[in-house]
Amino acid sequence: MSIRLWPEHERPREKLLRSGAMVLSDAELLAIFLRTGVQGCSAVELARRLLGEFGGLRQLLEADQDEFTSHLGLGPAKFAQLQAVLEMGRRHLEATIKRESALESPQAVRDFLKARLRHEPHEVFACLFLDTRHRVLAFEPLFYGTIDGASVYPRQVVKRALAHNAAALILSHNHPSGVAEPSQADRMLTERLKEALALVDVRILDHFIVGDGEPLSMVEYGWM
Repeated sequence: MSIRLWPEHERPREKLLRSGAMVLSDAELLAIFLRTGVQGCSAVELARRLLGEFGGLRQLLEADQDEFTSHLGLGPAKFAQLQAVLEMGRRHLEATIKRESALESPQAVRDFLKARLRHEPHEVFACLFLDTRHRVLAFEPLFYGTIDGASVYPRQVVKRALAHNAAALILSHNHPSGVAEPSQADRMLTERLKEALALVDVRILDHFIVGDGEPLSMVEYGWM
């Protein structure tokens, strides 16, 4: 049955306008994005079918173009629209953390790093470069690796810190496995980078590891 024939309080768009997006299910949010269903299938029903086929909302959002467009109801235009929505979300998070000290908005930093790194299929090592007031100067992915590791060169990290005239850094990398627990190699790398950056008076404030859940802080873990 068409969504237009549903009781008004059950329609996804009206629910969002009345109570906010957080009350909607994954299928209802996706239905608003789809706007229309296909013959014999409402937008919500199509959304539920797609979530089942992809295995969940995250897998759908992270699908490449070929995988995305191979499903009923999804084409290149929808893929382009979705990528634009995701990038707007990332830029909004980046603007949020640039407004104030990164240390005063740790959740915003976590959200930004997760949005930037969680979808990567291979390990990526990146840095948030900060000024003397710990405001964000820039975010840069510096090294790309395999599904279980990336080679990181302290000299290049120091070079980029000097290029940005940074006073401090927040390190980050993702674990494509989804398990954010730090390894002994992560701890050793962090110590090497602390020593190298200390020579040019640049501090490392934290090292976040991005997995499926909340990014893990090595400071909070007690490893820094």
